Amino acid sequence: MFTGIVQGVATIAAITDRPGLRTFTLNFPTGFAVGLEIGASVACDGACLTVTTLRGPDAADFDVMQQSLKLTTLGDFKPGDRINVERAAKDGAEIGGHPLSGHVDFTATVVEVRQPENNHVLRIAVPESHLRYVFAKGYIAINGASLTVAEVDRRAGCFEVWLIPETLRQTTFGDKGAGARLNVEIERSTQVFVDTVRNAIDERLGPLLPALEALLRERGQSLEELATPVALPKS
Repeated sequence: MFTGIVQGVATIAAITDRPGLRTFTLNFPTGFAVGLEIGASVACDGACLTVTTLRGPDAADFDVMQQSLKLTTLGDFKPGDRINVERAAKDGAEIGGHPLSGHVDFTATVVEVRQPENNHVLRIAVPESHLRYVFAKGYIAINGASLTVAEVDRRAGCFEVWLIPETLRQTTFGDKGAGARLNVEIERSTQVFVDTVRNAIDERLGPLLPALEALLRERGQSLEELATPVALPKS
């Protein structure tokens, strides 16, 4: 498990391809890998990877299967690129973000970057299949960072996150421009809630459901918005 608090930025030192497998060698910030062991888990831009080889005090190898390369942004990387990293949480660790599994649900695309004073705003397009799980003031994990959704535009299929200077300093988000792909993990309790409510509606409404969905679309709403879960603000 991870907390969604990025602990540093690693650099891809090398990439080695073998049949069905790609190995990444990462150089970590000084001190990040203290106590790291073979078999340990590290979230790399939000994807949980396993240490396969230790290379000195501040570097390690990770093997990635072809399926993971297809489902995440890991297949886009090249040597010299930078990625967010977080060590697996230990028992009793403070959850400064929200609990993450390190299993990427989908990739999203940055469609716009705005920079109001002392802020950095990413507007992100979401596949229609997963937009139902994104709510204003709810949690979402982007490239391994636990963030709060600021706004959701369901008609445009987009949401926004606002990043403070400290987040930009500690992560790679400052490098991401329009067109950049991002790894996204949705918040699990939100997914369970939405799916449960939607299944209940399906069972009760049956053949009336398509007509209801069409009516809601005309009004700029959706079934998911009728059952928006209350998100607790971060302390």
